[in-house]
Amino acid sequence: MPYCPKCGTSVAADALYCHSCGAKLGKTVTEEFSVAADDLIKKVEELIHEGNVTRIIVKDEAGKVLLELPATVAVVGTLLLPWLAALGVIAGIATRCTLVVVRRE
Repeated sequence: MPYCPKCGTSVAADALYCHSCGAKLGKTVTEEFSVAADDLIKKVEELIHEGNVTRIIVKDEAGKVLLELPATVAVVGTLLLPWLAALGVIAGIATRCTLVVVRRE
């Protein structure tokens, strides 16, 4: 399910505008990466520095969503620290994680 890059609301896949804030929606691409818990924080930091990521979703082995990181958090660096601390806790609990990355085209 795609998300609005401006407000983070989930929108229909074929929507041209966000029903919540009215922002024009561009085409998004979703990728999945399977990473070991030890590499989780490093991979998330890499993805954030790429710049075209709008949302990062961390799932456990069973597919349960553990954390959703919106792009607005990554833009404001000071807000990123608590999210990275949460990723550290997740890395301590899970052995393997799946990162779902939503990108703008």
